[in-house]
Amino acid sequence: MNLAYRDVRHNLFRFLLTCLGLSLLLSVVLAMIGIYRGIVVDALTIARNHGVDLWVVEAGSRGPFAEASRIPGDSREAIARLAGVATAGSVTYQTVEAEHSARKLRLYVVGFEPGRLGGPEHIVAGRTIAQSHFEMIADRSTGLTLDTRIRLGRTVFSVVGLTENQVASGGDPVVFISLLDAQKLQFDLAPPAARVQLARGTSGASRDTVNAVVARLAPGTNPEMVVEAARRWKHLSAMTQIEQESILTQSLVDRARRQIGMFTTILLLVSAVIIALIIYTMTMEKLRHIAMLKLIGAPDRTIVAMIVQQALALGLTGFFFGAVLVANIKAYFPRRVVLDPDNVLALGGVVFLVCLLASGLGVRAALKADPATALGG
Repeated sequence: MNLAYRDVRHNLFRFLLTCLGLSLLLSVVLAMIGIYRGIVVDALTIARNHGVDLWVVEAGSRGPFAEASRIPGDSREAIARLAGVATAGSVTYQTVEAEHSARKLRLYVVGFEPGRLGGPEHIVAGRTIAQSHFEMIADRSTGLTLDTRIRLGRTVFSVVGLTENQVASGGDPVVFISLLDAQKLQFDLAPPAARVQLARGTSGASRDTVNAVVARLAPGTNPEMVVEAARRWKHLSAMTQIEQESILTQSLVDRARRQIGMFTTILLLVSAVIIALIIYTMTMEKLRHIAMLKLIGAPDRTIVAMIVQQALALGLTGFFFGAVLVANIKAYFPRRVVLDPDNVLALGGVVFLVCLLASGLGVRAALKADPATALGG
């Protein structure tokens, strides 16, 4: 006879209501983990989009994502001539705000040379940029559609292609435009500011500046040798793709990782306390029945098994419903929520251990029950 099953069946409504409340709490824990994973994926999206092996940036800089980087536009030709480099491309990155359909759009603009490295790897609708001006590839999360016209700065662009899941580390959707348009957007001054610069005699500064040069190496090339050559002979900073990803995860999302990790730990502790209190309350309510079981000779392991099974049923049922809830609503979160199977299973294992530990309070109360109380009035 399964005593835990019979007890749950006897108080089924209360058990399900408790599981519902616990599932909401565990769904928050799972959502926090998914949000962190989403932040990491978003931070690496642009860096991985280009499919490159080498990043060349301003001397002393750690790359265009961690800090400012400006290098001459002709650096691409210098990098392309290095031994082992198969192809190279110049890119710029900037954040702009635009208006569309009476709403503000915050966009992360990537400028690249059409036909070279730096553009989107996968276009899900439309085509790539075919001319040097006035064309744009937008991510679907912007809400823009093919042939939509939108103004960035003083230039009107037409959307010719769409990508999917291309967002910056801050969650802003990404759009791709030509390098010439990006340089104009980034460095062109408004007429009043241009007149001020003209009066100061500084209007002749070159606009041919980029944030980074990305390169793909020939098969069998040692990336470290190319990095060293770029640093020694071109007086620029260079890093491999692995180093760039390490900078992104350690610099941009490290604080978010610690913040979310702290909240997740607190929520797990709260879950453990709640489960412990619920199991303790359920145990105290049937203390007389437990005393009766002891009086008729039921071994302690039977009583302990009943309490542990109830705790596991409570925790794992709440976890299951919480996981189903998050899986169905994650698309409505403002930031991407990534739920990998290994993360879900890991949290399930943590919940299992939490339930075992939380049942200890009820087990202690049950083992201390005096069989003589079963004979009381």
